[in-house]
Amino acid sequence: FSIVFAVLGAVIGHGSSWAQNPAEGKKLYATYCASCHGETGKGDGMAAGSLPVKPADHTSGNVMNQMNDKFLLDIISKGGAAVGKSTFMPSWGGSLNDKQVQDVVAYIRTLAVPPYKP
Repeated sequence: FSIVFAVLGAVIGHGSSWAQNPAEGKKLYATYCASCHGETGKGDGMAAGSLPVKPADHTSGNVMNQMNDKFLLDIISKGGAAVGKSTFMPSWGGSLNDKQVQDVVAYIRTLAVPPYKP
């Protein structure tokens, strides 16, 4: 039974970094995030210039490392307005499942300089 609970805990728990796949997250990021946040995450995507608020620079460790994983999961799945940020950040929860959102967060964590330490 302990194995079942361990697996169930990993599936349910959002903090299990071993379950996240940054490589898969990178592909999703290119599809869903790069148009605003840029291919390298600097907030300089093609659509960024038309937005009244500059998209977050995911390479800025000073900013990104202050955000916990739950905050990032929420802003991606529920949108900016749900966490008190820009309403121009859409909610992707209807397009991405929980695992995909976790993978995007794992990828975003690879962009920050200095690196994120949970």
